[in-house]
Amino acid sequence: GRKLNFTIDNGRIHNVSLGQGQEAVAERALEVAATQGHWVILQVGGRHRNVPWGTQPCQQPGTLGCIMGAEPAPSPEAHIIPQGLLENAIKITNEPPTGMYANLHKALDLFTQDTLEMCSKEIEFKCVLFALCYFHAVVAERRKFGTQGWNRSYPFNNGDLTISINVLYNYLEANPKVPWDDLRYLFGEIMYGGHITDDWDRRLCRTYLSEYIRAEMLEGEVYLAPGFLIPPSLDYKGYHEYIDDNLPPESPYLYGLHPNAEIGFLTVTSDRLFRTVLEMQPKESDAGAGSGVSREEKAILDEIIERLPEPFNMVEIMAKAVDKTPYVVVAFQECERMNILTHEIRRSLKELDLGLKGELTITSDMEELANALFYDSVPESWTRYAYPSLLSLGAWYADLLLRIRELEVWTTDFVLPATVWLAGFFNPQSFLTAIMQSMARKNEWPLDKMCLSVEVTKKNHEDITAPPREGSYVHGLFMEGARWDIPSGVITDARLKELTPMMPVIFIRAIPVDRMDTKNVYECPVYKTRMRGPTYVWTFNLKTKEKAAKWILAAVALLLQ
Repeated sequence: GRKLNFTIDNGRIHNVSLGQGQEAVAERALEVAATQGHWVILQVGGRHRNVPWGTQPCQQPGTLGCIMGAEPAPSPEAHIIPQGLLENAIKITNEPPTGMYANLHKALDLFTQDTLEMCSKEIEFKCVLFALCYFHAVVAERRKFGTQGWNRSYPFNNGDLTISINVLYNYLEANPKVPWDDLRYLFGEIMYGGHITDDWDRRLCRTYLSEYIRAEMLEGEVYLAPGFLIPPSLDYKGYHEYIDDNLPPESPYLYGLHPNAEIGFLTVTSDRLFRTVLEMQPKESDAGAGSGVSREEKAILDEIIERLPEPFNMVEIMAKAVDKTPYVVVAFQECERMNILTHEIRRSLKELDLGLKGELTITSDMEELANALFYDSVPESWTRYAYPSLLSLGAWYADLLLRIRELEVWTTDFVLPATVWLAGFFNPQSFLTAIMQSMARKNEWPLDKMCLSVEVTKKNHEDITAPPREGSYVHGLFMEGARWDIPSGVITDARLKELTPMMPVIFIRAIPVDRMDTKNVYECPVYKTRMRGPTYVWTFNLKTKEKAAKWILAAVALLLQ
């Protein structure tokens, strides 16, 4: 614009950011520009709905220069840019770089040789600046590993890095010594941490900074990744060359993750692709025209109804339980919730069956149910009453029957099973809380001063024949990101291609908080499924010989499924 004497100051560029009430301003700018031959910049952002698509100049491009900046719409309904406009426009997209190599160069590109020379503590400043560039690239690119990367997705951006560097400069100039703790806090809890809403993600962010930014880095003894040392003091060009020459090839190791994390996310991606392809295929139907339901669904429907057990008789169960112990209360709640779920399964399938026989009109709900049966996915109307699960319908139903069986055994005499299948509950937290409540009553301890002690045994669940005197044995947990070494009784590196190895039986009991062993432990989150995030259940302290930071960066967690 400046080259051709178009600037905002001389009024030949109109810059409009579209928000509420800006439509009229934009329309005026477009009309003026169309007559005067000016340029208009419309900053659409994600708000595609506010654009005055109907105005004349928009329909007659060519009479003015109209530049629109937009980010991708979050959902397909918001793709409302008119086709004519798209066909006549030149489209430029800015893709974020992929891979550590491109991300690290791009982070460094935000600065210049002048930046490197601006601080009086030049060595310290350059050292931390490079580490922050690496940190920035890691947190941005870690997203590709899905929930093993971050529990939730965050909008980290270049501004986070440039402002962090300004803060670094100000703090180094104002302090005689490098305030390491303050810097880590500012970057980890405010600049980057400000985006983060999940406590486990916050811990991850903090851990990266405590690994990358510490006093030892000035002696050049800090590895940012296996085989990648903090560079010595170089000039701007030297840093770019250092990356070219020394950065190891792209792999999960650069992020502190195990190579299995890559297998995991690639599997999820390919599953999603195949599922989409499957759903795009036309369905062959031998049934009456228009009903769109095949014999296959009918067979699946019949099989599910046939194998569905009767609901729990709550009156009988209550009569059997003389003592309303915390465990009994959990069993009641679980049976009630199971009844609600099986009732909905039975109701919806019988309704669909009548629809297929032509005795009821097929509704959209019935159609959705039939589609789910066809594609082997769990119907939405069932998941509403169920527990989080990523299984396909066949596996989900087999799992449901196992859960019902477990409850039937437990409610016959209310004797705690020798080892409890923790994943079998709608609400595993309530069972873990019941362990604390029953031990608190027995030992007359105050409940708020207690916590769970977790001891991983050397046994499998077939080896356990009787429940412990207090607390409970639990089984059916898996570890993701590492594995449990039975002989030495600690967390250790996962084996390649063993994505979620089974854990041995775990002995859980309650102890007063002050007796908690906090040395050499990794605080390991327990989640219901690989979706992690909202499926969080509890934190188990697991023994480790290596420092906990390693397992935090590797996103090690226990899963119930």
